[in-house]
Amino acid sequence: MPPVDWEPIALTLKLATVTVLVLLVIGTPIAWWLARTQSRARIVVESFVAMPLVLPPTVIGFYLLFLLGPNGPIGGAWELWGGPRLVFSFAGLVIGSVLYSLPFVVQPIQNAFMAIGDRPLEVAATLGASRWDRFWTVAVPMARRGFITAAALGFAHTVGEFGVVLMIGGNIPNRTRVISIAIYDSVEALNYPQAHILSLIMIVFSFIVFLLVYAMNRRADVMSR
Repeated sequence: MPPVDWEPIALTLKLATVTVLVLLVIGTPIAWWLARTQSRARIVVESFVAMPLVLPPTVIGFYLLFLLGPNGPIGGAWELWGGPRLVFSFAGLVIGSVLYSLPFVVQPIQNAFMAIGDRPLEVAATLGASRWDRFWTVAVPMARRGFITAAALGFAHTVGEFGVVLMIGGNIPNRTRVISIAIYDSVEALNYPQAHILSLIMIVFSFIVFLLVYAMNRRADVMSR
């Protein structure tokens, strides 16, 4: 058995962890707004959030490469202000991963918030709870299943990315070479044993992630009865 290349595995897990944390921070308020608003802009925001579900990853990666590149409107201005280069860097991978995995985090949380309904929040309001208190002490605990599912889906989806990370990050060892790129490299080099090992790691990891999600959600169902 050939030795396992742990470097892309470690980088992939780091990328997925950072991506999920960022998505939970920015995705939670988006999901809350989508679940509660009556604004006509809701369908526009929902459509934007859902676009990565149907867009080819290479399309997202291409436009990110254009926007974040040194000659792009965002990347050029960022570097002009003294920021590090975004393309072919870990920061670029995070940006691409956040956009590509956005619906996998926002939609489960939004659905969980919508399932709460108005009654629990109205009761909390009559007891003097502020909007902030109602959100943190009522909505978030009641939507915990949505958060668990969102975190797991976002993490697993980021781990399995290929097109976006290849376009925006390339294939730089110790910087942007994630496990999906490493598998592709191994196949191109006819190193099938290494490709088998990395692919099996991905399969086992995906199974464990969803096994934990279903177990945690089932436990939450039992506790809520």
